Amino acid sequence: MVLLLTEKRMEDVKISVIIPVYNTAGLVEKCLASVMAQTHPDLEIIVVDDGSTDDSGEVVERIAATDPRIQVIHRRNGGASAARNSGLALAGGAYVGFVDSDDYIEPSMYAELLSLARRKDLAIVQTARIEEDTTGARLPDVCPPPPTETIISTADFFRDLLLHRGDASFCTKLIKKELLTAEHFPEKALNEEIDLFIRLMPQISHIGILPARHYHVVYHPTSTTRTKSADSFSRVFADMVANADTIEALVKKQYPRLTAEAKRFALYQRLEYLLHIPITMMKRTDTSTAPSSYRAIVSYLRRNLPHTLTNPHLSGKDRLYLLLLTTAPKTVRRIHAAVSGGK
Repeated sequence: MVLLLTEKRMEDVKISVIIPVYNTAGLVEKCLASVMAQTHPDLEIIVVDDGSTDDSGEVVERIAATDPRIQVIHRRNGGASAARNSGLALAGGAYVGFVDSDDYIEPSMYAELLSLARRKDLAIVQTARIEEDTTGARLPDVCPPPPTETIISTADFFRDLLLHRGDASFCTKLIKKELLTAEHFPEKALNEEIDLFIRLMPQISHIGILPARHYHVVYHPTSTTRTKSADSFSRVFADMVANADTIEALVKKQYPRLTAEAKRFALYQRLEYLLHIPITMMKRTDTSTAPSSYRAIVSYLRRNLPHTLTNPHLSGKDRLYLLLLTTAPKTVRRIHAAVSGGK
């Protein structure tokens, strides 16, 4: 008799862990060791070498030869999203997790996540992150865990994301594979996780969150996943603005009670744009009509000045910066760059 998934013993439920790798030859061994050490027994590990130009491909092949659970894919470089999608195409598990190759995880992470998912019949469950530097020193929390095991509605989880106090990362989550059959990570995008999450939202009602930290985010000065070059500015912030516009439209249609939160998110994303744009790109003569162009960003802030003044979810500091940047963006940006040491 073939058992249904809900009737299977916990240890018989397969989890697929997908690890995109790009030029992390000195780091991926620790990452893989932490995944191989998981206490959940039924695991497949799919390593996607995304066209590495260092020794990453050789390192993962050497490790894979020691563990039959590891499958290695070598592909032309296409970015983390494309690598994840390649892994998803081969994933045979009932649930899927993702780990970045310069991070590592605690041994019980997937066992505890799966337990919560099965006990509460949830399609997405989450743990918290430990932020650290290369010496292992703890950095300030980005998203602290709740004090107790928490089941939160998707709408409330989404609200936390809009207020920048939630965790959009797929690396801290365990997800039912069936959710990712029709939906995939958007490729050639740099703000891809929240994009995918808002497309998954209509399919789920609640998300479970563990009161624990299992995922180690390690900040390496030369990490390809943590740093962004100057010429990537346009892509990064264009994606942030595009996501904000998509979210505003989604909220208007499906979650009208989150209108103020969505407007705050849209204003904040544009604030980040103006605080990071190279001053040389702040040109009044910019003729681009794209929503993410400098002129369009300033125009949006000026049209939405009443929201900046009245939105209850903006901090005093953010409100002040927005008002100043709306009035004299280039002058304020120069002052900010001088004070912060930026350019």
